[in-house]
Amino acid sequence: MTRYTRKFLSVLGMSAMLAAGAAHAQDKKVSIVDDRGVTVEVPAQPKRIASISYFADDVALALGIKPVASTYMTAGREPGFLLGLTVGMKQIGQRAKPNLELLSEAKPDLIIAIRRYTVGNAAQLQNIAPYVAYNMELLEESYSETAALSKLLGKPERGEQLNADFRKHLAEFAAKAPRDKHPRFLIMWGGATPFAFHTENTSASIVAAIGGDNVPGPKTPGGEFGIDLSLETMLEKDPEVIFVYDSGPDRPHESNPIWSQLSAVKNNRVFYVGDQWVETNGPIAREIVLREAAHYLYPDTFPAVDVKAEAAKLMPAELQN
Repeated sequence: MTRYTRKFLSVLGMSAMLAAGAAHAQDKKVSIVDDRGVTVEVPAQPKRIASISYFADDVALALGIKPVASTYMTAGREPGFLLGLTVGMKQIGQRAKPNLELLSEAKPDLIIAIRRYTVGNAAQLQNIAPYVAYNMELLEESYSETAALSKLLGKPERGEQLNADFRKHLAEFAAKAPRDKHPRFLIMWGGATPFAFHTENTSASIVAAIGGDNVPGPKTPGGEFGIDLSLETMLEKDPEVIFVYDSGPDRPHESNPIWSQLSAVKNNRVFYVGDQWVETNGPIAREIVLREAAHYLYPDTFPAVDVKAEAAKLMPAELQN
């Protein structure tokens, strides 16, 4: 056997060992407990992430990872706070009604889902790929969920840094907000009977943290994160600033004559806000909501927000090209 032959075989053997090691890493599983309280075996190095909600898209993009599939909030509308990058992912339906056939076609090795919309078909999801569900409702959950998913995706330090940065920014904005102003606010889905959010909800928590006074107040222990709020009750509380989730042109609340009597409406302080106000638990969304809320509450103190410019600061440049 010549020296060159021995060298070739040595290199070939090393390549085979590296390939085997990579395959072994891919086969390795880790156990986690999700917000259902269910223990799930997931890949140690997931490569093909599917997101049911924008939360996993948000976290993954902040970590420099692009999911292969995503649900949407409104068909045909790519979220600006994610720089429209979801357009390059396989669309698998609305977040409340994910299409399992399309999801299967995406061949994910990990599904990250919003719990309340997916517990009913958990078994079917688990048959497609390991399925992890998070609540994605409250600000305190935002920190724990961001940390947990960052760890799951192999970047725990980055997740902890994103959480630390947001806590710092929230405190800085709160310190800068006018201390003598506490505008009454409301965050709602539009409708004949609007659905409004208690203070623990992530978006409402952020607005309250910088001095806003949330009209629905805190939730009852063990209760829901939101409440049906009639326009009559809304008029009694008379919010000064209203944030409405913009889910399209259908706005039946505006047809009610009470709507025009609200101070927020009279003073042009009703803001139809983007998807980041609905899916706020990710690190990109919550940073943008903080800046938008500060401007809408205190326009003389905080500047208007360029959503895409702010989002771009939180994603690696290579993902944006």
